[in-house]
Amino acid sequence: MEEITQGVNNINLAADSHKKNRIQVSNTKKPLFFYVNLAKRYMQQYNEVELSALGMAIATVVTIAEILKNNGLAVEKKITTTTVDMKEDSRGRPVQKAKIEILLGKTENFDELMAAAAEERDGVVVEEEQQT
Repeated sequence: MEEITQGVNNINLAADSHKKNRIQVSNTKKPLFFYVNLAKRYMQQYNEVELSALGMAIATVVTIAEILKNNGLAVEKKITTTTVDMKEDSRGRPVQKAKIEILLGKTENFDELMAAAAEERDGVVVEEEQQT
């Protein structure tokens, strides 16, 4: 019976890792605002975004979530913390890593704020073209 339960849990984890609106954040691969802008696009497309990170990248995910919240674009829906068993790169021995998942949803005025930001950007481009 335990084997069946373990098998079902593994299936759930496998399905979980292929969510279309999940961003797995690394603190070494991309700059912070790459993830902020990607999260905005995901919220436009899916109405919510799940930010996920392991270990040292957790601080980056929290920062991204706070930027989106402080700009009035997102609200927290759910925060999950767990530990994940992984193999260390060099020796292959098992280690536990902290994991966080933050689910953010659009605010009521998300679309208005995004439209205003787009107009502002377009206005700056027109001004620059007029000056040259």
